Amino acid sequence: MKTTPTKICVLYDGACPRCIKDRDNYLRLAGGRAEGVSWFDITGKDEQLKSWGIDPRKALTELHVIIGSDETMGKRKENRDIAFAELDPGLALLDEPSVLSELDAYIVLMEKVPMLKPLAWFMGLSLVRPLLSAYYHKTVYKRLKREGRL
Repeated sequence: MKTTPTKICVLYDGACPRCIKDRDNYLRLAGGRAEGVSWFDITGKDEQLKSWGIDPRKALTELHVIIGSDETMGKRKENRDIAFAELDPGLALLDEPSVLSELDAYIVLMEKVPMLKPLAWFMGLSLVRPLLSAYYHKTVYKRLKREGRL
């Protein structure tokens, strides 16, 4: 059976030095496995996010990824898909791009990197997930308040 390449576009906060550092660390660890992963800075792009059906405040407070596969290319369902071309031309042609956020987004990214797969599995455990989610939100809100962006 032929596997279809998956495209992932990561929406990240380019005004956040930690977010940029995390992106750079991911790219370093992923190496060639980062192929098919593109990055989009959401800073100042509230209207664009809304056009994609993504709440700008949630995009600021939670990592978001848009996922699709090449298998569905060539099909357009809504005008919203055309706007995805600004992220990655391949995403505009997907039947139904999926948007994942928070820990689900991190898990999808980490599963692409062998060294991070065990961490992705651990993050997905039902006992760990709510604790990690609460910690994640607390630290993000604290950072955004400190920066005067929330």
